[in-house]
This record gives sequence, C-alpha cells and structure tokens, in this order.
Amino acid sequence: MSTLLYRLGRAAYRRRALFTAAWVAVLGAVIALFLTIGGEFDDEFTIPGSESQTALDRLDEVAPAAAGVSADLVFVAPDGSTVTDPQYAQAIGAAVAAAGQVDDVAAVQDPFTTQQISPDGRAALATVTYSVGPLELEEDALEQLQSATAPAEDAGLEVAVGGGAFNSGAVTVGPLELIGVVVAVLVLVITFGSLLAAGMNLLVALVGVGIGLTGLLALSGVITLSSTAPTLALMIGLAVGIDYTLFIVSRHRSQLAQGMAPEESAGRATGTAGSAVVFAGLTVVIALSGLAVVNIPFLTVMGLGAAGTVLVAVLVALTLVPALLGFAGARMAPKPGSRAHRRELALAAHADSPARTGGARWARLVTRRPALTVLGVLAALLVCAIPAAQLQLALPDASSAGEETPQRQAYDAIAEYFGPGVNGPLLVFLDGLDPATAEQTAGQAAVSIGGTPTGTPGEFEGGLDDVAYAAPQVVGDGTAAIVSVVPESGPQSEETSALVGDLRDLGDDLEAETGAEVSVTGQTAVAIDVSDRLADALLPFTVVVVGLALVLLLLVFRSILVPVKAALGFLLSVGVSFGAVVAVFQWGWLMDLFGVPATGPVISFMPILLMAVLFGLAMDYEVFLVSRMREEYVHGAEPREAVVAGMRHASRVVVAAALIMFSVFGSFVTIEDVTVKAIAFGLAVGVLVDAFVVRMTLVPAVLALLGRSAWWLPRWLDRALPDLDIEGAKLSARDDDRVPEPVAG
Repeated sequence: MSTLLYRLGRAAYRRRALFTAAWVAVLGAVIALFLTIGGEFDDEFTIPGSESQTALDRLDEVAPAAAGVSADLVFVAPDGSTVTDPQYAQAIGAAVAAAGQVDDVAAVQDPFTTQQISPDGRAALATVTYSVGPLELEEDALEQLQSATAPAEDAGLEVAVGGGAFNSGAVTVGPLELIGVVVAVLVLVITFGSLLAAGMNLLVALVGVGIGLTGLLALSGVITLSSTAPTLALMIGLAVGIDYTLFIVSRHRSQLAQGMAPEESAGRATGTAGSAVVFAGLTVVIALSGLAVVNIPFLTVMGLGAAGTVLVAVLVALTLVPALLGFAGARMAPKPGSRAHRRELALAAHADSPARTGGARWARLVTRRPALTVLGVLAALLVCAIPAAQLQLALPDASSAGEETPQRQAYDAIAEYFGPGVNGPLLVFLDGLDPATAEQTAGQAAVSIGGTPTGTPGEFEGGLDDVAYAAPQVVGDGTAAIVSVVPESGPQSEETSALVGDLRDLGDDLEAETGAEVSVTGQTAVAIDVSDRLADALLPFTVVVVGLALVLLLLVFRSILVPVKAALGFLLSVGVSFGAVVAVFQWGWLMDLFGVPATGPVISFMPILLMAVLFGLAMDYEVFLVSRMREEYVHGAEPREAVVAGMRHASRVVVAAALIMFSVFGSFVTIEDVTVKAIAFGLAVGVLVDAFVVRMTLVPAVLALLGRSAWWLPRWLDRALPDLDIEGAKLSARDDDRVPEPVAG
C-alpha cells in the first residue's frame, strides 16, 4: 500500500495544477447539483417492515385523517377560574373557529364537545388535524396556529400550541459551533510553528467538507435526509479532515527538516502517513456504512452521509495535500535554527537529551511501573463507565425541547392537566371488520384494553395495566376501526413500552375473536419499535466492530496481543463515553453547564452511531502510535525503549489531532438540538478518553508489561497474512539514487 500511495503522492506533486483543478471542478459540480436538485429535510422516523409502520401505512390508506399529523391547543384559565366560565368558553370557541380556517387544517375538535376538560376544570385541550403530512406543512404553520389563538389570549387565557406536527425541527449551525475551527487553527499553528502549514491544513479540510456536505445536501431531493444528517457529516468530516491532513503535512515537514527533497518527501509522507490515513478512514467508513444493516432509512442515510464525507476527506488528503505541497515547495520546511527545526533534527538523530519531548517523558513515567499504571487506569475507566449500565433509549419528542419553546410548554401543560399519556397515545388498528358489527367489535376491543367504567369518573375495572382509557372509533368505509389508547405514563417511559407489548399480546386474542387483523401503531409505537430495533442491534454491531478491529489490526501489526489490547481499550473508551452521556443527559449532572433542557432517555441511535465513529478514531490513534513503536522494535530496540521511542516520535501529532477532534466535537455541544448535543458530547468525551487515557497511557503500559510477547505471531499465520506495509518499510528499503534538492529556509 505504501508504494502505491507513494507514487500517487509524487504524481500529485508533479501535476499539482491538474489535481487542484480537478478538485475545484468537483466542488463546483456538487454545488451546481445542490442548487438544481437539492430538496428538503425529512425528520420523520420510519421503520419499514415493523408492525407499527405497516399498520400506519395501511391506516393512511383507509383513513388518512386518522394517520395524519396533528397539533394540540391547550387553554389554561387563571387561578380561581375554569375554562367553562362564560367569557373563557366563548374565547375558546372563537379560537377553535379561527384555527379551523388556518391553511391545511382539516378539522379542529371543540374541547367542550369532546369533553377534553381537565378534572379541575382549569384546562381545555383541542386537537387540530391537518390534511397534509408534516413535510407538506408550511414553514410558518406553527405561527399561523398561534395567531389563531389570539381571542383566547386576549381574554386572559394561557395558550400553548404543540403536538406531533411541531415536535421536530431543522438543526441549525450557528457561530458558536465554529469555535472548534478557531481552536483547531490555534492547535495547528502551535504544532507546526507555521501559518502556511496551518492554513494549508485548514484549507484542505474545508474543501473536503465542502464537497462531502454539499454532495449530501444535493441528494436531499432524491433520498430521505434528516436535518441531523448534514450536521453530523459536518462535525465528523471537519474533524477527520483536519486530522488526516495534519498527519501527512507533519510527516512532510519532519522529512524536509532532515534534508529530504520536497518531491520525494511529499511522496513518502503520502506513502507512510497516508497509509495510516487510508486505514483509519476506511475503518470509519466501514463502521458508519454498517449502520445500514439496522434497516432504518434515516439512520442508513445518516451513516452513509457521514461515511461519504469521511471518504472524501481521505481522498482529498491523499491527492490535494501533495498537490498543494508542490505549490509550497521548500517553503514548507521548518526555518533552520527554529525550535521546530531543532526538534525534528533531534528526533531524527534519536538524541535523548534534546528530544526528551513531553511524549517521551510521559512514556517513561507510565512504563516505570506498568502493572500499577494498568491497574490504576482500568479502575478509573471502569468506575467512570458505571452509569452506562443505566442507559435508556428513546426517540426525541417535545419533552426534550427547550423550556421556552411552545412545543415544550404545550407538552408540559398536557402532562400536568390531562396526564402524561395524552402526549403519546397508542392506536390499536382493527382491519377487515364486518361493517354491520364494526362499532360493536371496536367497543369490545376497547373494553378488553381499558376495562369497564366503575361509575366513578376516570376509573375503570379490568383491562391492561398502565391504561388511562381507551376510545373506539370506526374509520373509512366501516371495515376498519381504531382504538385510541391513552397510557397513564409518558411516551418515553418504560411502562409505555411494556404496554405496547401487552397490547400486541392481547391483539392475538382479539384477532381470534373478531377475525380482523389487529396491529398496534401510532407515532409513539413507531418510536418504541425504532428504539427496540436499535437496542437489539447494539450487541451484534459491537461484535462486528470489535471483530473488524481485531482483523484489521492483526493485518497491520502482525501481532495477536496488540489487536486484543486495542479492541478492549476501544470498549473501555465507549463505556466511559456512554457513562458520561447518561450522567449528564439522564441523571442531570452539570446539565445547566452543557445547556441540556431536560433529562430523559438518550436518543436511540446515539450509542450505535457513537460506537461507529469512535471505532475509527480509536484505530486512527492506535495505528499512529503503535506503528512507530513497532518500527523501533523491528529495528532492534528493546521492547520498553521501543515504546518510549514511538511515543517520542508520534505523541505530538496525536495530541494535536486529539485536541482538534475534541474542540470540533465540543463546539457542537453548544447547539440547541438535543440530539446533536448528545452525540457531540459523547464523541468529545470519547476522543478525550481514548487518546489521552487509553492510547497514550494504558497502551504504553500494557506493551511495556507484555514485552516481546506483545509482538508475537505464529509463523504459519505470519506467512498467510498479506503485508499491508502501513509503516512504509518498503519505502525505507528502496535504493534511492536521486540527489536531494537543497532545502531552503
């Protein structure tokens, strides 16, 4: 691999104008596609093949209004008053009538007709049904509905507008999210000691992100693209784009400082550091693409979109970087006599005194008593991972919105006055009924589900646990009916999830009694099915990712114990990351500091997505650190000295890369969308722990403890495995008779 990439790097250096023009043309092409065929975002969660989604699609055919999107109008009277007071009742009636005239509204249920009055009489709930789906709603649909409630507000009522129609919104990226780029620039300047190198690094990363992100947005007209997907692609693409370029440019500058000709250096940097970039990038791409096996469209697009951006970042690093290095020529070399120049020369000479870098000193510290280091780090990581055992998964709803948003205010008002279950009703769909007995059959099903009234308002005898009430309704041409089941618990609670299972068990009996096809559906049931499928996929996905890590690292390092150690370290990093997310987003620790609007279950796809990304990043740092250690060992160094020497050479770049990753992910924690906030927070913690605790502390200690056995591989397996040459050993062994060009300062 290193030889092929070496040739590619030299070709890009020599034909720099052609390669640069090609990437500019690609950027222009994707921008043109975005402007011509780009569509809109689709934040609706679907799960093809599930009972809930199949039933919801069928219900949409039979009775579109029953399956359509709806909104809620909550009217709350002042203290000491009720909504039935004449002045308030009249104002509510006027607001309901005005809401019925809003664009795309099919019907508004009068709360006095449907008896949607709270037990204390202070609140009334009106349900608004739209004739279109959520994607067809006007951008100002929420504002229009809020304006219609003006008569009620003028009368002194408190009004909140929310519901499923407005539970999701587009994710917007603001100036605060760009703080990570500023920090990245500072890290690059400090690392390189050169504005030219830092600027080139950032430019290349922005080109890669621009192409990947714009290409993804261009596909929004033909694929189901959520508003979270581009934000995730931006966050990951920007982070890996800067890091991959950093690895190649830093190797190039180091070789220039040692007197290598610029063209040869660009080729060798692409062949050595570029090989690690290819390996690291492909692991991220494979892991993110593996999300498609879960068979949830929005998650598949999210994974493939982010994977595509990473793939572009790899290609840009391998071709555009050496092309730009060709334009810079010898000016990329550290200035003779500068601190960077002296450091590179000392590292090349293996001089212990001048090259006693922070990485080397840290390596000697953690390998002095390796067993103690390993035990201490393991204990700390396992303690930090304890909260991960309490991880709860659910899809976001209005409860995770900011307290100042109308959606959240409506959600809280409904939960307070009508019960939390009203925010997430379930639908039991009975299809294939006899029109003559449909009403009676639906009524019997409602009794089986909710029980029979006891005579006391709101109390029922029999029925399933956690059911507040069940209301039957015949829909369509009379051959179908729905039973609206309102749980006593909220839509994200474990009790509601258990109720879905109980309803499906009861559905088998109802099918036998009625002869109809019985399904449990509704947006709450779909969300529960999505979360269950993701939870079920987490363990198999973990096995696949860890297995992939073992195979890839076996090929790279030609060792049995190094891959096992790397995979276990990855699991520790993931465990700590999950634990931190649970502590902040579920338990509420430091929630105000991180701007978390409310505690609750974690977004369902966060764990599997976080594992996919962290896997690639962990292998990235593993390759750059351990490959240098293996190179020293192969060249004759003692095991512990090989570890120290490897840290001396690679730690500075890995620290810079990790800080850049952390700053980029950390800046996205400031975003308002709680989904992106949780993912960014988990990635930021994961990168910090994996780079500094696992790779730079635990790994050196373990390798020092294992000694020569760390690099053992059975001879038969050594002969059977292909040689990927990540370290560029074949390049080092080449007979190069070219006369080096003089390197200017």
